[in-house]
Amino acid sequence: CTGNGICKCRVCECFPNFTGSACDCSLDTTPCMASNGQICNGRGTCECGTCNCTDPKFQGPTCEMCQTCLGVCAEHKDCVQCRAFGKGEKKETCSEECMHFNMTLVESRDKLPQPGQPDPLSHCKEKDVDDCWFYFTYSVNSNGEAIVHVVK
Repeated sequence: CTGNGICKCRVCECFPNFTGSACDCSLDTTPCMASNGQICNGRGTCECGTCNCTDPKFQGPTCEMCQTCLGVCAEHKDCVQCRAFGKGEKKETCSEECMHFNMTLVESRDKLPQPGQPDPLSHCKEKDVDDCWFYFTYSVNSNGEAIVHVVK
């Protein structure tokens, strides 16, 4: 019974939190917990303590790895560009599409938030429509609000 139950008359009687004919299936979902607090990142099911990713783009032990997904920087580049500088691909639709984050303009790159704060932080360097680099950080606070800091 894999050490997780007692064999009685050739049938395993599983201890709590275990199931299966050989008690080899853990009902503990802790190993399936993604960094965002969701079971299998909301993209799979937890079976016997292992994620079975149902969204084919996502893989890994907690369905958090996505090779084909845009990074945070590329994903938010157009919205940051129109909000901060009034230009870019989303210039015309900025007020409809790009109001989902709080934005703060800072004077220089050394005024951007630095790693070491409690919220996960992405430092971004992207090119704008004029082929110039612009810099921003993207983080999500404990209330689930997106916070963006952009260098003027």
